[in-house]
This record gives sequence, C-alpha cells and structure tokens, in this order.
Amino acid sequence: MKQPQENSPQSFAGIIGQEKAKKLLRRAVAQDRLAHAFLFKGPMGVGKKTLARTFAAALNCHNPKDHEPCGQCPSCRKFTAGSHPDFIVIEPEGAAIKINQVRELKKTLAFPPFEAKIRVALVCEIHTMRREAANSLLKTLEEPPAQTMLILTGDEAGGILPTILSRCQTVPFFPLPQPEVAKILAREAGITTENAATLAAMAEGSLGRARLLLAKDLLGLRREIIEHLLRLEPDTPTAIQALGELAETAARLKEDLGELLDLLTTWHHDLLLFAHGAPGSIINYDLSPTFPAACRRWSKGQLADKLHLLDTARKQLARNCNPTAVCEVLFFGLL
Repeated sequence: MKQPQENSPQSFAGIIGQEKAKKLLRRAVAQDRLAHAFLFKGPMGVGKKTLARTFAAALNCHNPKDHEPCGQCPSCRKFTAGSHPDFIVIEPEGAAIKINQVRELKKTLAFPPFEAKIRVALVCEIHTMRREAANSLLKTLEEPPAQTMLILTGDEAGGILPTILSRCQTVPFFPLPQPEVAKILAREAGITTENAATLAAMAEGSLGRARLLLAKDLLGLRREIIEHLLRLEPDTPTAIQALGELAETAARLKEDLGELLDLLTTWHHDLLLFAHGAPGSIINYDLSPTFPAACRRWSKGQLADKLHLLDTARKQLARNCNPTAVCEVLFFGLL
C-alpha cells in the first residue's frame, strides 16, 4: 500500500473545494488590496496550509498567469521544494505555540526579506497559542514589517482570542465533500473504495484527518478490537489476556488514542442506528456485516451504556489517568 502524500503547492484551481476562500484571495491579488494579516479559519485538514503556500507562491511568482503561480520560475520552484527562504512556517511545539517561538519569529521579521516581493509568515493552529504568546504577537499583527504578510490558521471550534481576530481578515474554510476525499484516498494509497469511503466519512470531510487515520492504521486496530468484542466471552481467561494486550497496544498510541476512541464511538452509534432501522446514516461501511450479530449480542440499552463508557474514558484521559488502565476498564466494559 502506498503511503499518502501531503499536498504540494499548486494552482488555486487545483486545490479541492474552498471556492469561497480561493475567490477571496484571487480578488485580493487582482485588486492589489492585500491585508497585512489573514486568518484562515476552519476544520483541521481541509487545505488551509496548502492554500497558504499556494497564495504565497502566487504573490511572489515572477511570471503569474491570471494571478496563479506559474510553477516554473525560480521562486515557484523553491515553494514547490519547500525551500523558499522568505516563507516561514511556525508549528506548535508539542501541544501549543509557545512565547519563545513568537519571539524568534519577531527577530526574524526584523530583517528584510532575502528575495521575496512579499515575505509570508505562516503561523499554524493559532488556537493552541497561550495568552502570553498571543499578546506578544499582537504588535506584529498590527504593524508587520515592510514587505511582510502574516497568515494564521485556526480551528473553527478553537479558542482564538478576540484581540487576534480583530487584527486579521478572516478567510473561512469548510469541510471537503466526502466523495472527493474518498476518491483522493483511493488514488493516493491504493485502498479499496469501501475503506476510502469509511475513512472519508469518519474524517467528516477532513483530508488531513483521513490521512492520519490511514497512516496510523487506526481502522485496522478498530477492526481488531471490534472482532474481539464480538467473539470473546466475558470473565474468561482468553478474554482477560486478549483485552489486556489490546489495551496495551491502544495505550501506545499516546496522543492518537482519542482518535481510536472516536472510531469505536462511531461504530456504537452505527449499531444504534441499525437497531432503530436507520442503516442509511451509518459511517462504518466496511464493518456493516458485523451489525446484525452485534445487535443480537447487545440490546439498545446496553449500546447506550457503552457510549457512556467511551465518554467516561475520554474524560479520564483528559485528567491524565493511566492510559493502559483506562483502556483495560473500557474494553472489559464494552465486552
């Protein structure tokens, strides 16, 4: 199976979806009415960083055509290779963007660009930024250095400070069409249409999240856990050993464990929908053959209780409880 690849800079027209965002940015270039700071706001994994790279490439292209990057000039080639010296990307360190990163960015921006007409600093996941870091960035947002533009990206559900929102022109982003996401996954990774459709539905139109699920093989682990839940009998030595080993495997996912719990939650939601005669709304297309046996094994009330157990496990992990112990209790409860 081929590994999925990140999108490389391309034309605006080649980027899937986000027609409103592309139209707004094209118009800003065409009318030469560029904001000094943009906020690309929307769900994770829907093309915010890709469009930021393409926008920066278009602003600095030597031979633009209809406000699109030509892809061939020295500047475009550097953007494609990820080596342009005047395209600066700041990602969170661990869980958040820290103040030292903002200070380093401000030092860099104090010097003129190396070669770009417009230097672009892309600050990703601004909703993770702590208040002291955000306050440090405010002055730069208000008055960026000459020939410099800032592009921030943020989650639509994240807590972005009003002081940052007020200093940026917001560009909205939306989930991608699920059939398009499925088509890309099937082409990139060589997976079946059924698995691609399942990934696209689970990712809710986020190509980035779908790629993460695929790269971590979380669908495979989800299937293994569910097969054990359907096959094992409670309070048997075989169940104790098998579920204990699965709990250790799940705990090793670390920051991706929440994604696994989300996958198990969608399966239990699907079972309730199936039990209530609404199979057209399911997400786990690839596991639909398991639905009849699962609904014979557990009642509607038991399935609702299992959803409560999954929610409890999430809360325990958020309180930094031992992940192996949390998964053991959860998996035995789901059995």
